Amino acid sequence: MSDDIVDTGRRRFLTAATTAITGVGAVYAASPFVCSWFPSAKAQAMGAPVKIDISKLEPGAQLTVEWRGQPVWVIHRTKSMLDKLPQLDKELRDPSSEQHQQPAYAHNEYRSIKPEYLVLVGICTHLGCVPLYRPDIGSVEPSWQGGFFCPCHGSRFDLAGRVFKGVPAPLNLVVPPYKYESDTVIVVGEDQKAA
Repeated sequence: MSDDIVDTGRRRFLTAATTAITGVGAVYAASPFVCSWFPSAKAQAMGAPVKIDISKLEPGAQLTVEWRGQPVWVIHRTKSMLDKLPQLDKELRDPSSEQHQQPAYAHNEYRSIKPEYLVLVGICTHLGCVPLYRPDIGSVEPSWQGGFFCPCHGSRFDLAGRVFKGVPAPLNLVVPPYKYESDTVIVVGEDQKAA
């Protein structure tokens, strides 16, 4: 057999096999990188809507749940709490909620779909602290009519989550997207159609 004779069939086979093995190796090497583009199951669950049963929430009480890693409050406001809201307008930075801190369907004097139930993200708009729910009159200062007090820097919010003048927080508390699945179940993370 001569050294000049080339086995082209064998050469094609070796070239094809090497190409196939290289391609499979490249797919295996790239798959962790490509998979990192997709959110983990934990991250997907954090963004999922949260159902809240409010059937046992007493008037004046607060319920806290977690949605997207943030505390979300549901407050069952009493009639006297609701009656005090318009009286505070002159003391508030944004009494009409002109800044978009709520969905369109909650852009009203109560900042909620149903006046008696307030749904808020429980994070101060100043530096991200968690304000305290202080519904009792005079519990923060003598003129206090009830609301939320941020212990970090003294920001104050009324029982609609509206910020008072002269405090560090620049904006009202955020109203998350939510809807009523029934009279006793709120779904946070899904929008109700604007009425």
